[in-house]
Amino acid sequence: MLIQKKICVIGEFGVGKTSLISRYVDSIFSEKYHTTVGVKIDKKQCHVGDALVNLVIWDLAGESHLRTLKPAQVRGASGFLLVADGTRADTIDIAIALQRKVTEILGPVPFIFAVNKQDLVEQWCAGPEVADTLRERGWDVRYSSAKTGAGVEEMFLDLASRLIDSEGATNAES
Repeated sequence: MLIQKKICVIGEFGVGKTSLISRYVDSIFSEKYHTTVGVKIDKKQCHVGDALVNLVIWDLAGESHLRTLKPAQVRGASGFLLVADGTRADTIDIAIALQRKVTEILGPVPFIFAVNKQDLVEQWCAGPEVADTLRERGWDVRYSSAKTGAGVEEMFLDLASRLIDSEGATNAES
């Protein structure tokens, strides 16, 4: 059985959204900074149990103070990956505001909050108390590094699994 799911990768400029996607989809990392203009769409198939899942990954341009997030870009998404840069505290605050905005548009869909750049943990501004506070709110907080690949594959696979699980729960309620 082939299942297709749209997920959006959302966060402030320069947090590593495109790099996380490149690491997951193509197993590559580049030190060059590439600004995403509008939306870049990638696809990757993965297995979740017996299901083959075609993830359609929408890399949205960096959001600065919520000005550029367009509801049409996130509509139809089954879930999202929310990304912040552990070395820039402001990106965590922006991610929290973005989560609210995306949830207003999509409703309560599965998401994972990725604090990226784990390879630079000695430079992080965010301590474990930030993750603890968000986990108390029910958030799935993960640490990742697009550069080393730490946590990347697991995040995308866990999100895909949650999308399939939530689909099953929705179908069971019908």
